[in-house]
Amino acid sequence: MKKIFLLGLILTGFSAVQAQSPSFIKDSLDAYIERGLKEWDLPGLALVIVKDGQVVMMKGYGERDIKTHEPVNEHTQFMIASNTKLFTGVALANLAFEKKLSLNDKITKYYPWYSLYDSLSSASVTIRDMLCHRLGTKTFQGDFTFWNSTLGREEIMRRMRLLQPIGLFRQDYGYCNSCFLTAGQVIPVVTGTSWENYVTEKIINPLGMTRTTAVSRGMETRENVSRPYTTSYTGSLQRVPYDQWDNLGPAASIVSTVNDLSHWLQFQLDSGKYQGKQVLPFQVLLSTRDVNISTGSRRSSAFPIHFRGYGLGIFAADYNVRKIYWHTGGAAGMVSNVCFVPEENLGIAILTNNDNQSFFEALRYQILDAYLNVPYVNRSHQFLAGAKAEAKAQLDQIAQWRARIMGKQPELPLEEYAGLYTHPLYGNMEIKAEGEGLVAIFKSHGDLIAGLRYMDNGEWFMQYKNIEYGIFAIPFHIENKKVKSVEMRANEFVEFDAYVFEKVK
Repeated sequence: MKKIFLLGLILTGFSAVQAQSPSFIKDSLDAYIERGLKEWDLPGLALVIVKDGQVVMMKGYGERDIKTHEPVNEHTQFMIASNTKLFTGVALANLAFEKKLSLNDKITKYYPWYSLYDSLSSASVTIRDMLCHRLGTKTFQGDFTFWNSTLGREEIMRRMRLLQPIGLFRQDYGYCNSCFLTAGQVIPVVTGTSWENYVTEKIINPLGMTRTTAVSRGMETRENVSRPYTTSYTGSLQRVPYDQWDNLGPAASIVSTVNDLSHWLQFQLDSGKYQGKQVLPFQVLLSTRDVNISTGSRRSSAFPIHFRGYGLGIFAADYNVRKIYWHTGGAAGMVSNVCFVPEENLGIAILTNNDNQSFFEALRYQILDAYLNVPYVNRSHQFLAGAKAEAKAQLDQIAQWRARIMGKQPELPLEEYAGLYTHPLYGNMEIKAEGEGLVAIFKSHGDLIAGLRYMDNGEWFMQYKNIEYGIFAIPFHIENKKVKSVEMRANEFVEFDAYVFEKVK
């Protein structure tokens, strides 16, 4: 009888919270999402909204696999990518609370050989610096080398000495995945167990996140898992490979569901408690939310935001006079957002399976607007026109490049372009003559290959076998009838800058 009474109280509380939801959430949300899936060519989406300690909305929309038409539901697994970072921040903040380390400890305390580009930064850089992206490097710098590569974790850490900053240490923000790997690698030194095991034992298991794993390896064989898709470079949905980045685990490797993330959100919103039990001290969560570096202090023209900053694995900002915390996650074929507003006891998680869309962000803003009393603006349509124009420009550019492949001969025979090339950060790449063009094989990746066809005016049309990496026009540099180097690019989703590979033989 007592159990029935308690269940009745829970259901009554749930109904009350639902009844108090904004009219957009109660009356318009489903239609808004269904329309958004069509307009953004988005196969599937999973959403959870937590309010006042209750799950008021948890649902899957669309398909997790466009061939089998299997639906998305609340238990469908997605890669949450950089939403992993707050798990790493919480783990290290907990170790600091337990006095097993200090967030201001230097990395060289744990890895005496560790170094950055300059000696001053190398001697000074701390765990905290790594967790808030303040090395002065450019956003995504080095990721073409590290992302999906065969490099081990310590080898990635060693190669960070080759990342030449464009900004100032501890002053300039630059989003850095290898920084989070480095911070996470302190955990095994301090605890004797891996980052994966620590996060699982201290966070994932106590929160009852039974369909969440700290490793992404083997995604393709799992049950009820979303498939990854993109419309980049082709304009139509293409299946892409799952990212293989457990080597960057503390930055990006967690796989989860909206059901499990509802537990994570309740933990964040209930001062470190879950189902009435104190899982971690509230002080641990608060320390991750303290802003360590500013990422912007000018008023947004589109949103009620004035100030933005980064804590330890989480962004912070004001939003219509409320403090919000959030992070996005971008994996090949999947993008996500996790957001919480402690002052409103509100949490949102959105998981999607097309990486070339901004609907996942528009939806977050739309839900925030509804709960925080922002006048209605259709955020999806606000983003859509610009996204369509950008996609059209990309496809038009690619069509122009393709039209230039007309059988013209390059300056030198194909065999002269073939050979071994090297880049100081990346390592080796091999180019082979094949048919009417060339093939580039990137040696630090298991299966990263690009085909090259000559266009004209010294430019080549390059397309990666994995379309996620992109299509580009690239030049070879030739001196005295000898190939000296080639400029390689990848999708800005991976890294912004080109890599110049020197020909060595």
